[in-house]
Amino acid sequence: MGYTRLKSPHDNEILLPPGYAEARRKSAWLLPVGLFLLTVVSTTMAGAGWAGKNPLEVNNWGYGIQYASLILTFLAMHEFGHYFAAKYHGVDATLPYFIPVPPIFMPFGTAGAVIRTRSVIMSRKALFDIGVAGPIAGFVACVAFLLIGFANLPSIEYLYQIHPEYRMFGGAVPEYGLRFGDTLLYSFLRNVIPTNPDAFIPPMNEMYHYPFLCVGWFGLFVTSLNLLPLGQLDGGHIAHAMFGEKQALIGRVTWWIVVFLAFGSLLSYVHSKILFDSPDGLYMFFQSLLLPALNALHSSIPWYYQAWGGWVVWSLLLRIFIGIEHPPIDDPEPLNTGRMLVGWLAAVILIVSFSYNGIFDIEPTEENAIPKSRQSRGDMIFLGK
Repeated sequence: MGYTRLKSPHDNEILLPPGYAEARRKSAWLLPVGLFLLTVVSTTMAGAGWAGKNPLEVNNWGYGIQYASLILTFLAMHEFGHYFAAKYHGVDATLPYFIPVPPIFMPFGTAGAVIRTRSVIMSRKALFDIGVAGPIAGFVACVAFLLIGFANLPSIEYLYQIHPEYRMFGGAVPEYGLRFGDTLLYSFLRNVIPTNPDAFIPPMNEMYHYPFLCVGWFGLFVTSLNLLPLGQLDGGHIAHAMFGEKQALIGRVTWWIVVFLAFGSLLSYVHSKILFDSPDGLYMFFQSLLLPALNALHSSIPWYYQAWGGWVVWSLLLRIFIGIEHPPIDDPEPLNTGRMLVGWLAAVILIVSFSYNGIFDIEPTEENAIPKSRQSRGDMIFLGK
């Protein structure tokens, strides 16, 4: 990467390894462009999957172009926010590295994108600007996507084209299946934006069929994860620039909150595994030992059982790889009032974009197997009892 410079033993001339300059120029664009093109393919396949088509058939990829364009736009705005802020402060940074993931492993088709800084960030002001520019740029893109998506909602016929089997229930939409957790901002926009009286507001277990809503929600969720005030996350950069050494305490409290949510998802998993009768003696022992307490907990705070299962992995990643405390920067000068206000704005973005239950699956049961209602913009039609 050019961190080590070699000096001639005969004089003070700085020598670089042979071929270094050419390799540096090639690496500056070859790998980022290659990863971007692979991510175009993986997100296009993912978009076809969200549209209810087989993503492994090339003929279906046309259904995923809109989704791919939107999610790549969000990722590009986020990462180029960092990139241009780094350039503004004279920090050497790479172009964004997009991370493609086949949709059979991750339904969104990507694990995000990153840039690398190749020189030291010397001031809290530069650290703050580089850290906050990405989330704010990405947040603006997500809000725009949601505004467009809600303002142009189609009728329910669009959903019937993907799920014609819903007509069997009189047009009602089932409550089970993959469900996206709600956020304060998404809920607000859903309630105030749609104006078309024929528009159908999709429930959270169907909204991923709508590219603008799906990418808008996904971008908000990713932005909230990045804004957690921990280690080398964007939120860690922002918190350290704003509060200095106090970021360590903020980071530890935040990590324990993540662990608390992770524990809720683990309890939900255990509860689901011991609900049913079994002749096995060891199973019956654990059932009699744990089930009464888990049932009581489920009755008193059911929301806790809906915590996103990814918090378990996320808590480990934060502790082992990302870190809790931000590396110190030798700059005692505090941020000015304007930057502090932008930092508090980033905290508001974290709150309104956060979804504690993330993405979860609702299993079909006797109660939810037959849907009972269908909601449109102007009315509620009740079917059955």
